[in-house]
Order: sequence, then C-alpha cells, then structure tokens
Amino acid sequence: MRIRLRQICLVAEKLAPVTDDLKSVFGLEVCFVDPAVGKYGLENVLLPIGNNFLEVVAPTRDGTAAGRYLERRQGDGGYMVITQAADHDFYRQRVADLGIRVVADLKYDDFTGMQLHPRDVGGAILSIDATTDDYRDPAGLWHPAGPDWKPARRTEVVSDIRAAELQSSDPTALARRWSEILDIPVERDARAVPTINLDNAVLRFVEAADGRGEGLGGLDLAATDDARAFAEAERRGLRTGEDEITICGTRFRLI
Repeated sequence: MRIRLRQICLVAEKLAPVTDDLKSVFGLEVCFVDPAVGKYGLENVLLPIGNNFLEVVAPTRDGTAAGRYLERRQGDGGYMVITQAADHDFYRQRVADLGIRVVADLKYDDFTGMQLHPRDVGGAILSIDATTDDYRDPAGLWHPAGPDWKPARRTEVVSDIRAAELQSSDPTALARRWSEILDIPVERDARAVPTINLDNAVLRFVEAADGRGEGLGGLDLAATDDARAFAEAERRGLRTGEDEITICGTRFRLI
C-alpha cells in the first residue's frame, strides 16, 4: 500500500521562539499560517523541508488537547505524524475494521484527512490524508500548507525529512500496532531497531529513555550544510550531541 510521510507536527508552549529556532538553525521559512486551527484553540506555522512540512502548533487558551499533551509529556515535543496515502478509501475501511476512533475528519475540495485517536494508535496522533493530485508527484498540492507553499522552500541547510522516531516502553509492540494500521510489515535496521518503511521515509521505534514516556521523540533530516546548522545550534545552546540538535523538545539528527 503506497503511503508517504508528508508532515510532522510539533507542539510548543510558545510558538514564536520555536519558530525562530527552526528558521535560524535549519534555514527554513514559514509558508503558511492556518487560521482554521483557531477552532481548536491553537495557532500554528508551516515550514517546508523539501517537499514535506514541519508544523508547529501552540495553545492559545486553556483546556486544549494540545495543552494536555504538553502537560503529559512535560513540555514541548512531537505531536503528530501526518501521512499522504494513494488510496484513502483503503485506509478509511481499515481504520473502521480495526475499531480505531477518528478524532478529526477533514474534508476540503482537494483534500481528505482523518486524525486517529492516539490512545488507539499509541505513540502520537497518526493522520492519514490524501489529495486530488497525482500521488506520484512528491511536490503535489497539500492543503494544510496553503495554496502557494513552494516559494518558501529553502534547502541550503536541510532538504528532507528522512525518519520519525517514536519512543515507547515497548517499542516492538508499538511498531506492530502501527504496522497493523498502515498495512506495512515491521522490519529491523542494522541495530535491530523495529522500523516501518514508508515510500519516502522511515518510522523508527525505540525505547523511551529520556524520562518523558511514550511519544514522538525525534526526526532525521537530510543535511546539505550540517556545519551551518550545528554552528547556529551551538550559538543558541541547542546542540545536544555530536550529530543532534534539540528544538521544541525534539531530537533532530542530521544525516
């Protein structure tokens, strides 16, 4: 079944400082601010990384799901894994057959999406979406990023999202659950870590070792100028390892 990673959503207590860090460290630009998220008590920005997107949301009022997630995970961090499917009807039926709850049903002229309940999926909110564009075009339209996102692409520092890392006390069980939903087998990488290979990226399932419990803990980015990214991260106090930068409570590895 053809399905690709198209967008990652992070959640922050404050939007502006995280946006500034992402722009400065990774050379990114904002392509869209979506007023529609206001009905959920949120504000957001979308930043292209190649043909995919990094979104940051932040609560604007008390009592939001995002705010509760911030409390549960003890601060900023990964929130949603957003995919684009070639056959949305297949996944709609599969989700129904598995008894998975849909927490948000999205429908626009050129876009259909469903966000799945994190308690039924585990690890993060999984969104399975589709567009009316040809799936074979990796730079096709993407409603959440607005009508004109391509001029904001900047690839001088990073050019793609290559992997998302989900952490759990039982990563093997979490991988099996995502495999069941996505209809893609679990494999093992060179370190015997459970993985699921999407068309353009890898989902990696690891032990939760940072004291923050289950969640979306890290991303791998394809780097075109890692020296520039690391220098700016060092200047801002965001470099947390030899090949790691932490922004918005999320481990970014440059590969």
